[in-house]
Amino acid sequence: MKLFKTVLCAAAASLAMGGVASAAEWSFNAGAATDYVFRGIDQSGPWYDENQIFGGADVTFGMDNAFYAGSWVSNTGTQYDNGVEYDLYTGWKSKLGGANIDLGLIFYGYNNSEEGDVSDNSNTFEVKAAASIPAGSWTYGGAVYYSNDYAGSNEASTYVEANLAYTLKSGPTLSAAVGNFSSDCCSGSVGSYSTFNFGVTVPVTEKVSLDARYIGVTDDASHFGSKFDGFVATVKATF
Repeated sequence: MKLFKTVLCAAAASLAMGGVASAAEWSFNAGAATDYVFRGIDQSGPWYDENQIFGGADVTFGMDNAFYAGSWVSNTGTQYDNGVEYDLYTGWKSKLGGANIDLGLIFYGYNNSEEGDVSDNSNTFEVKAAASIPAGSWTYGGAVYYSNDYAGSNEASTYVEANLAYTLKSGPTLSAAVGNFSSDCCSGSVGSYSTFNFGVTVPVTEKVSLDARYIGVTDDASHFGSKFDGFVATVKATF
């Protein structure tokens, strides 16, 4: 937590030294999904208790609003031990040639639930380096996430992802991604697994969107949690 506060204070100091070239801009979001799946792992329990409710807030600030910070909260855990996940993040976005660059820090936090299935022992910091290249209606992207202490295991982890998206003239966006997670945190002899997803995001109104997505994962993911194979539908409002 001290690390997150340090980064956030540094970003605020940058705003003060650089002057208020752009006023801070706030946005908020809320939504629901048929399941909470993160990197191919089911985060919200078995089929009879798989729904997700989430919400968040974001602010951009500094010169050209290049700095950002935000928070996000969601239910997690099983029916018998419902818990809460709260994520805090901050970072910096810029352009390098024709690419959009995003460098950030993410804190994944958890409450201590009654049954102990959800615990703050799993709290995790990650650093992120991502880039995307727009090319007409296409966007090509990639990202790397790294933690030196994944889920309180004292083991490092890395998640690498490649993604692409195509926006139709009528409004919907088709997208797909493939990623690989690796760590010695939980798996014994199997230290990695791969996951993929593809789907469509449809703007219903200016502020509301619907997303339908198929998520798949390799069998090795079972060493890291409850692996997910199937469709997830999400409705999200941004305001």
